Amino acid sequence: MTSKILLLGAGRSSSALIDYLLRNAESDGFILQVGDQSIESARAKTKNHPFAEVFVFNIEHESDRSTYISKADLVISLLPPALHIIAAKDCLKFGKNLITASYISAELKEMDAEVRSKNLLFLCECGLDPGIDHMSAMEIIHRLKDAGFTLESFSSYTGGLVAPESNDNPWGYKFSWNPRNVIVAGQGTARYIAKGKYHYLPYNRLFKEIVRIEVDELGAFDGYANRDSLSYRHHYGIDNIPTLIRGTLRQEGYCSAWQIFVALGMTDDTYKVENSENLTYAEFTEACLPQSAIGKNTTEKLLNYFEINQNSAEYLKIASTGILSDEKINLKNATPAMILQQLLQTKWVLKEDDKDMIVMQHNFEYSKSKKRYKLDSTLVVIGENNIQTAMAKTVGLPMGIIARKVLKNEIKSAGVVMPVEKNIYHPILVELKELGISFKEKITEI
Repeated sequence: MTSKILLLGAGRSSSALIDYLLRNAESDGFILQVGDQSIESARAKTKNHPFAEVFVFNIEHESDRSTYISKADLVISLLPPALHIIAAKDCLKFGKNLITASYISAELKEMDAEVRSKNLLFLCECGLDPGIDHMSAMEIIHRLKDAGFTLESFSSYTGGLVAPESNDNPWGYKFSWNPRNVIVAGQGTARYIAKGKYHYLPYNRLFKEIVRIEVDELGAFDGYANRDSLSYRHHYGIDNIPTLIRGTLRQEGYCSAWQIFVALGMTDDTYKVENSENLTYAEFTEACLPQSAIGKNTTEKLLNYFEINQNSAEYLKIASTGILSDEKINLKNATPAMILQQLLQTKWVLKEDDKDMIVMQHNFEYSKSKKRYKLDSTLVVIGENNIQTAMAKTVGLPMGIIARKVLKNEIKSAGVVMPVEKNIYHPILVELKELGISFKEKITEI
């Protein structure tokens, strides 16, 4: 009997996942059903494959959910994170396993006992970050523990960036995933522990307090802290570690320029800008500057307020976006974040032959018998073009690999979980390596 994998969402990160599943559909004996609000997007990704079915799907329509989720053998959700819970409730209702690449929400976590009672697996955080970061970190943590080492420090940084050969704008950045998530990234307070002391970093300082991350053959990057590092002490089984921080990578210089947008309030998504459709970007910027800013025009006021000059790297980045231009915004009832996103989506575009790049680096410090060591584990993945991106591969392939394992009853876990158990992460890492996605390690005595 033919099984059915139901994929909800055929957006930016779905191409590699769909290709991978369709390559294995006939041999594994399943049909891939792809539901998206855009039938054109679903068709473009599946390319009339004989083992694919596509249809218009709206997660908020109960009839759509009941029709397709009830008949699936496994559901993969690439919907926006806030919508996973809707799919999850129907997966629980109809007794279906669920895989997502998003963080475990509080609502999903509350379903854990009931999911376990039905012997179902709701595997979350199974993409890139979160996902491959958990799996690769746990493989090393378990290895070090098994060898009798004491883990003293763990830091992990990941960036979805643009490959050097396609890096042709001052920011060194182009969108390879949901642009909105980039605009609002980091909002809230980052929490981490360093040398046994807790640190709480509010959003207004996040892009100021960065670290320099050196990656062999690629150079230096800016690293800023993710919102919550502390909870991963428990998830990773390293509750007493003195230093643990997880963060995001950007090209060197990105953060100091992005801090200007933050300080201006342009990443705020909580209120609507009056008469936004009739404002120019320069007028919007003027409205975001304090009344005390001194200057003959908006540009001069911005330069004086932030104490930079027209030759500074920060100004060149800001000016390149067009935020100081006389172009009309033409976007009704827009929040500042929506205005900035609309503008950057026209500037930070992955062109057809552009390549994106994923960089992930784990840094461990550990000891045994009065000797201390440092282990750097680095992943670099380069995309092929603006469809087969490194982001799509690293987000999609882990979900595809584990979906096949679940269908074959090779995974025995149950509950609402992340991939930190060896029986989950090991087969994913093994196959990712076969597919060319692997880490390089460097160990030094310190």
